[in-house]
Amino acid sequence: MNAKTITRIPEILSRNESTILQDWTKQQASNDGRRTNLINQSELQAQSEEFLNALRSAAQHGQINDISSSVWANVRDLVASISRSRAKAGFSSSETARFIFSLKQPLFAALQNENVNDPKEPAAETWAATTLIDNLGLLTTEAYQKARDEVISRQQQELLELSTPVVKLWDGILALPLIGALDSERTQVVMESLLQEVVETGASIAIIDITGVPTVDTLVAQHLLKTIAAARLMGADCIISGIRPQIAATIVHLGVDLGDVITKATLADAFGLALGRLGMGVVRLENRQQRADKDHGTHSDS
Repeated sequence: MNAKTITRIPEILSRNESTILQDWTKQQASNDGRRTNLINQSELQAQSEEFLNALRSAAQHGQINDISSSVWANVRDLVASISRSRAKAGFSSSETARFIFSLKQPLFAALQNENVNDPKEPAAETWAATTLIDNLGLLTTEAYQKARDEVISRQQQELLELSTPVVKLWDGILALPLIGALDSERTQVVMESLLQEVVETGASIAIIDITGVPTVDTLVAQHLLKTIAAARLMGADCIISGIRPQIAATIVHLGVDLGDVITKATLADAFGLALGRLGMGVVRLENRQQRADKDHGTHSDS
């Protein structure tokens, strides 16, 4: 493909921009897969006009077969922006890519109208235009996938944070109930959440309840020990609760050394121990009332 053939496309884009834009928006509006519930006609018109203007400007200043050059930076940024917005809005990857690929038909029509007297030149220019649109379509797919990965990653992070709530049981006592598998990423979230609450509440005891953790292996135990060590550096002692018989047997079988970490079978047992460390306890009201009545009777007899 010679330079003359390549440079004809920017000229055609410039002379036929309004016609191409009009045909392109009609093409998109007539697509059976267009999601009118996710984007309205005015937004679609604005995106199409902005993109076509950026495409014309870049084509006039750079080679159309090299969209990786700095001249095409604005077009690449725009493609990424449109792909991100559509990914977040709920468009599929094919629906997002169709935004670019639907430009082919009106662009090809403009190329043919410009070269009706020369049947050879339109073929070369059509191939150049096809390569350009295909490259931009691939860029759209890549940008869409990256945006979807970011959305999924953010949602996973939010789910991790929601699944690791730190509860204040009493003044100076926190509880961290864990449910589900405990891996390195989640351990980091657990540690950050616990340390943040220790700083904010000034708690001196934290109960890590693993009743909802299905299995405890060497790696899980190491994660727990790291969290406990970090909490101690912040001035809070930790108690592990929820040690079921099968978990206890697994820990012994693996030879995992929990060091001087105190463990309890239930959260209630751990809470009672934590209260005792703070010089407090739980007393049944009826027992207290019986003692009061007994003391009152003793004083009456005297």
